[in-house]
Formats: sequence, structure tokens, C-alpha cells
Amino acid sequence: MPEAKRIMKPTPYATCADFRRIFDEDMKSLYLLSFLLTADHEKAEQCFVSGLDDAVEGNPVFMQWARSWARRAIIQNAVRVVSPRPIEASNHSNSAFGAGNGETNSNGKTLLAEQRAEIAADLKLEPFERFVYVMTVLERYSDQDCSLVLGCARRDVAAARTLALQQIGSARALHYHQLPNANSEKRAPHELSSSELQLLIAQV
Repeated sequence: MPEAKRIMKPTPYATCADFRRIFDEDMKSLYLLSFLLTADHEKAEQCFVSGLDDAVEGNPVFMQWARSWARRAIIQNAVRVVSPRPIEASNHSNSAFGAGNGETNSNGKTLLAEQRAEIAADLKLEPFERFVYVMTVLERYSDQDCSLVLGCARRDVAAARTLALQQIGSARALHYHQLPNANSEKRAPHELSSSELQLLIAQV
């Protein structure tokens, strides 16, 4: 008697409706990711809309990867809009850190002081460093994947991340020491450099 064939269920691919739901449910998180990359509200909105279009019209994606794919679509559109490239370290300046007290979100509401400090530190990075920091530290891309998306060498990714962490650490230290209740019992500023932004991206 011939062996009965197993009936396989169809692979659960994400549909257009699934991606629209994801972009609706994760709107704040995806927009913040776009804003942290572009450092510009108009460009962030452009990347958000283009990211949705790409996700909906792109190749089929497994449902369990849909949210990751949506974030990747945002990143890829931000790369196209900004075109971040490595620059010489001598061109950098830390003088801009400490600004950003008037930064507002897309709804015009003033962000909390801690959130402003974290976001301002990211926005004051040079574009290439900002992309590397967001992608490798916050989004946890490998250096190899990051270099492929940005079209650069892995050594450029490693160098940019080191510089970004140094500058963000300096900005965090400045903000920490300006707090009225800062004392030795609190966590060191460098311990907060990426964790709060990760929470912002995941929960805002």
C-alpha cells in the first residue's frame, strides 16, 4: 500500500494587511527609529511612508519576520535619503552636545528631559556614526550586516561605533552632572548610554 503523503500547511507569509497593521500598531516606534536615523522630521516621515510601501510591495516575508522586515525597510529608506558615508575623525566636534532642550516629537509635545538628552545625543552625531550606532547598538545588527547595508568596510563600522559611543558617553556625562540630585550612588552615565534609547525605540 503506497505511503500516504503528508499534507503540509501553507507557509504563513505576511500579507499587505499584516504590514499595514504592523505600521499602525508600531507607528511611534518605527517613526522614532526613522527620526533617530535621519535627524529630521520631514525625512523621517518620508522614510516611514516609503518603508510601508516597500514592505507592502516587496518580496514575500514569513509572518514571524514581518516586524523585523518593517524595521529594515525603514533603515534602508533612511540610508537612501541620507546617504551616510565615513568621514575623517578630525572633522568631528563635540561642541553641539548639550543642545536640544527644545526638541519636540511629531505631535509637538515636549519630550521628557531624560528622553531629550538621549535623543539629542544621537542626533548630534555625524550621519555615518549615527547610522552605525542605531543599527549596531540599538537594532543589534552585526558589523557585517551593517557594512552591507551602508556599503562600507567592517572596519569603518567598528571605528564609527567606537566614536559614537565616546561622544554619546560624553553627552550623557554632561547631562548627568547637570542633574540637581546627581550623586555617587547613581549609575555611571556610560551605563545609560544605549539602554534608554533601546527602551524608547521599543516602547514609545
